[in-house]
Amino acid sequence: MEVSEPEKGKKPSAVLIAGPTASGKSALALALAERVGGVVLNADSMQVYGDLRVLTARPTVAEARRVPHGLYGHVDADTDYSVGRWVTDAARAIAECRREGLVPIFVGGTGLYFRALTQGLAEIPPIPAEVRATVRGEAEGLGNAVLHARLAALDPKTAARLEVNDRQRILRALEVVAATGRPLSRWQQDTQRPVLEAGTCARLVLEVDRALLRRRIDTRFEDMIAAGALEEVRALAARRLDPARTVLKAHGAPALTRHLAGEISLAEAIAEGQGDTRRYAKRQDTFFRHQMADWHRATPGAALECLLAQMA
Repeated sequence: MEVSEPEKGKKPSAVLIAGPTASGKSALALALAERVGGVVLNADSMQVYGDLRVLTARPTVAEARRVPHGLYGHVDADTDYSVGRWVTDAARAIAECRREGLVPIFVGGTGLYFRALTQGLAEIPPIPAEVRATVRGEAEGLGNAVLHARLAALDPKTAARLEVNDRQRILRALEVVAATGRPLSRWQQDTQRPVLEAGTCARLVLEVDRALLRRRIDTRFEDMIAAGALEEVRALAARRLDPARTVLKAHGAPALTRHLAGEISLAEAIAEGQGDTRRYAKRQDTFFRHQMADWHRATPGAALECLLAQMA
């Protein structure tokens, strides 16, 4: 497929680096930022939270000192951060980069963030806390298939594009209908102008051999445990947050929480966390192939040169 490039003679307005978890995105972004004078900006929905630095594989303190970083760890765990809030924060970060003459380099694995940034976002009104509580209270004890069927009756277009097991997004869609009386699919038809025009950006999806990626995921999870991920989860559990909080769904967190509660061994928790992360990487790959088909693709070894060529 033909890949659209930044207009000839013009520098890209931003650099966008996507890829599955453990593919080496952060290292690539860091190397590029050092090369071109950039700011590494987070586009991962879990790395926005401050409580799980190790478990969400945020850049280390040493890495953050090498070049400026932004949109990492700036959200408290007792907050459900939305795509809309991230786009607002991202627009502010881009404006700051431009004032300082730095290149904004967005890096992450959350495809919805990239799509909202380059394709626009529907301006859905905030969901009142009482509506969210009611919808989630009514959903307790109900299976995903039941909730999906309920959504299909109210918003068939949204239900058709959501997997039955995608409970969080199903609940979100039900909340929108309950709060606004209007299906989510209708709101999404009225999309705001995107913050960045995709064709003005240097764009890359990192591609890693599947077997190699699985090994990297498994090794990294074990390294996270050695680096203090279990202690992070212990501290987070001590806060006794609402079980529906997004951060509690971070890959590996549910299994490690169960281990801390004495329900499973540490070895079982590690295996469960590794498996959960591998399945997530597969979902990411599917999203990138279907929703970001016009982005450049490169292996980690060729990625830096691919981006520099787009920026020339």
